[in-house]
Amino acid sequence: TNPIQFSFGFTWPGTFSLIIEALRTDSNDDLSTENPERLISRMTTQRHLTVGEDWSQDLQGGGRTELKYSYRFVCDEHYYGEGCSVFCRPRDDTFGHFTCGERGEIICNSGWKGQYCTEPICLPGCDEDHGFCDKPGECKCRVGFSGKYCDDCIRYPGCLHGTCQQPWQCNCQEGWGGLFCNQDLNYCTHHKPCQNGATCTNTGQGSYTCSCRPGFTGDSCEIEVNECSGSPCRNGGSCTDLENTYSCTCPPGFYGRNCELSATTCADGPCFNGGRCTDNPEGGYFCQCPTGYAGFNCEKKIDHCSSNPCSNGAQCLDLVDSYLCQCPEGFIGTHCEDNIEECADYPCQNGGTCQDGLNDYTCTCPPGYTGKNCTSAVNKCVHNPCHNGATCHERDGRYVCACIPGYGGRNCQFLLPDNPQEQAVEGADKRYSYDEDDGAFPWTAVCAGIILVLLVLIGGAVLVVYIRLKLQQRSQQIDSHSEIETMNNLTNNCSRDKDLSVSVIGATQVKNINKKVDFQSDAAGGEKNGFKSRYSLVEYNLVHELKQEDLGKEDTHTVCACMSSNYCFCLQFVTNSLSS
Repeated sequence: TNPIQFSFGFTWPGTFSLIIEALRTDSNDDLSTENPERLISRMTTQRHLTVGEDWSQDLQGGGRTELKYSYRFVCDEHYYGEGCSVFCRPRDDTFGHFTCGERGEIICNSGWKGQYCTEPICLPGCDEDHGFCDKPGECKCRVGFSGKYCDDCIRYPGCLHGTCQQPWQCNCQEGWGGLFCNQDLNYCTHHKPCQNGATCTNTGQGSYTCSCRPGFTGDSCEIEVNECSGSPCRNGGSCTDLENTYSCTCPPGFYGRNCELSATTCADGPCFNGGRCTDNPEGGYFCQCPTGYAGFNCEKKIDHCSSNPCSNGAQCLDLVDSYLCQCPEGFIGTHCEDNIEECADYPCQNGGTCQDGLNDYTCTCPPGYTGKNCTSAVNKCVHNPCHNGATCHERDGRYVCACIPGYGGRNCQFLLPDNPQEQAVEGADKRYSYDEDDGAFPWTAVCAGIILVLLVLIGGAVLVVYIRLKLQQRSQQIDSHSEIETMNNLTNNCSRDKDLSVSVIGATQVKNINKKVDFQSDAAGGEKNGFKSRYSLVEYNLVHELKQEDLGKEDTHTVCACMSSNYCFCLQFVTNSLSS
């Protein structure tokens, strides 16, 4: 299972000598055979051995030992032969396409040939001189040859009716000439261009002449002459085309080759519709037709409307020697070709712009007017220009806003002070804003509004400063160690049977000292200080007249609020800083 291998760097000679010694030793490092006392036995043999995969068996014994062993000699990979001297490595690349036989001979893969199988085998039938291949089964043509097997030479470029024996030749076929063999030396034979029995004559390279039979014409006699095409028969005669001639079949009363002669005379009264008859000295007669009639006997009335002379859908009336066009509405002229200008009378009023249309016009009205001719004034109140619940009234083409108390301005858009001085119009409960100038900007109202806002801002600033000064004075009177916020008793006007709520922001504690009224509080620790807990969130806007600008860092405040005429309370508290 684990054979001992010996490698040789030379050709196998075919024989070998084998010496096997058995030693007694205590260490694998000491294998010396010089001490005969350590030698257990020695066996020697000489054999002839051929290269092969089969094992040879052998048994030797002597003294106290017996040894049974097997041996063989095999070649290394890619080496073959009796002495393993033939080298062969299979490959399939540019340097060869082959495998190795049992003796190391080269065996080419399919489609390859040569000593090392480097030459591809071309498509069977491929010309050996004019074709080649890069891989098996191909047949690539060399310059000047073509075809599946590269056995056809390429003619001179442009050669039409020629052949070649070598590349780039143009040997003309019979009946053809010229450098490219494109000139027909016998055009009549090759193409037979003449038709209808005509005779063809060659007149040169690629040219011919056709001699047509009677009744035919054209370069190749392809056109049959119709002698009746010129309408030679007159007076309603019927024409029959014959070979190179024609025949007229005349109606009753006419005769001649072309039915030009009439057997009727002026004595027979042949002219109609007032036509004047004149006898023809050669036979027959002539009719001179009056205006509006035509025909040999003036039997045809001329239709002057047949050419559709009237335009724009007008109706044509045929008269005796002319016509009349009845124009539709909006058009005028002999042929109804002119469009009536409806804007010529300036129908648009009040500065409106007129645009002419088809039997109609359109007025583009200025602001404030509407209608077909811009005669109707637009209702100023239709778009409800008045604001804040005001009532709109239209007067003299303008609008007036009746403002509700507390508002002013042209459109009642401004909030007035508590005691505005205004002119009462139509009742003391309404305030009117007159549109003194329909297009002017209300500068007076705007200026008044700006002044009012400035006064309010100045007053508010003074009030804030005053409140802060008062608060600072009160805070000095309160014990600095006290953080208890106390609510004063309600005034005597407050009812006992009503519960009130208070919301405090930024205070550490709130204490209810009013024993007559129950209060609900949002502040922490309210229940032990006489309050009923209501919400966990704080909403300081619930306290009437308490504004954020009244709150500051560690400020003491006293706020009295009347919820109605019978419910009031006062609140004293210390606030911490609040972020807006």
